[in-house]
Amino acid sequence: MRNVDVVIVGASLAAAAAAKRLVDAGLETVILERKELPRHKICSGILSPRGHRFLLENFGPLPRETLHEPTACRGVTFHFPSMVSMPMDFFHGTTPHLHRKYSDHWAIQRSGAEVHDQTSFVGLEDRGDHVLVHARQNGAPVEYRARQVIGADGPSSLVVRAVYPDYTKQIPWFFVGQKFHEIIDCPLSPDYFHFWFHPGLGHYTWSHARDGRQIVGVGFKRGDNFAKKHQVVEQYLRDKHGVLLKPADDDHEGCAENFGPSLINRYVFGKGNVLVTGQAAGFLNMIGEGMSCALHSGAISGEAIVEAQRRNRPVQEIYRKMIASEVRRCSDQWNPLKIAFERPHEADFPEALMKLSWRERGLVLRDMWRFIVLFKEFKWGRQIASAALQRPLVGGYSMQRWL
Repeated sequence: MRNVDVVIVGASLAAAAAAKRLVDAGLETVILERKELPRHKICSGILSPRGHRFLLENFGPLPRETLHEPTACRGVTFHFPSMVSMPMDFFHGTTPHLHRKYSDHWAIQRSGAEVHDQTSFVGLEDRGDHVLVHARQNGAPVEYRARQVIGADGPSSLVVRAVYPDYTKQIPWFFVGQKFHEIIDCPLSPDYFHFWFHPGLGHYTWSHARDGRQIVGVGFKRGDNFAKKHQVVEQYLRDKHGVLLKPADDDHEGCAENFGPSLINRYVFGKGNVLVTGQAAGFLNMIGEGMSCALHSGAISGEAIVEAQRRNRPVQEIYRKMIASEVRRCSDQWNPLKIAFERPHEADFPEALMKLSWRERGLVLRDMWRFIVLFKEFKWGRQIASAALQRPLVGGYSMQRWL
């Protein structure tokens, strides 16, 4: 059995940020990763300015091999059924287009933590003064004894399942898939991430250039047919935007996603000596960019452990107080009042809206409402409205809704 201060499950960007804080504080930290590193990661790779600043400040400049081509993204363009398009530049300039296979591995290496890849998390036992972690390394059982454990293993987190066995049954799940096409002709600017507020295309539809090909992505309720959904989007892009693509290549990919927690303030942060962070906890920015909030929430989880040990206080007490700032920042992006009257995003939606004619503004607001209605079946409306009204009254979002 290996005795360490902290075990982190998942070699993610959240894990790298947490590990950096822990290692810098002198805590022996081991990261478990079920795949061999560097490993493939399903992701668009479009990083927000805030995430870029975090990487620069904590890990240094990104090596060229950690980037896709085009190497940078200028901003995001929203498209609507009325055929109004709104390009919005990021406030602080272009940001990197990460190749997650290599960027995650680079950050993990820069964190200074010990990494055990090809090691699958199996389960854990929180025994009060320590946590016993069960895993399998190259098929053989191994155990770790740690003071704390951090689950940074993504939306389908096995750590969350170990701590809250019924959690996955309590939230709606979506499937997000993307296919890669050789380009015949594509009028969509390669400088932007393109997103469609179109209820007929799915719950989350996007496209952008990557390494000489065009990604066509779609998100929808789990259980629907990916091939049919993708075909509808591909046809729409051809008919409405003149995007001519060759048939999709064989290397399409997809994964399960938990869109709901950041919309309705239903985050899961763990209990006892087990902390959950990143997208495993429910952090996801409005355009589906989860890297920046993964980095910041991961760092906070590491800081909370350091502070809890320094002050000899329960780690959950410290973590939940510290993570409230990241909850505000993330949930503000989904808050209708914040969107309407402030600027919670890193691209200026209100300014772009004001550049439109009165007629176009009306069409955009109508289209956005029709898109929001798509989520009616999940009964999130009242929860979003309640959180939106609560925010100015108490300055944050209720911790009572967190697991």
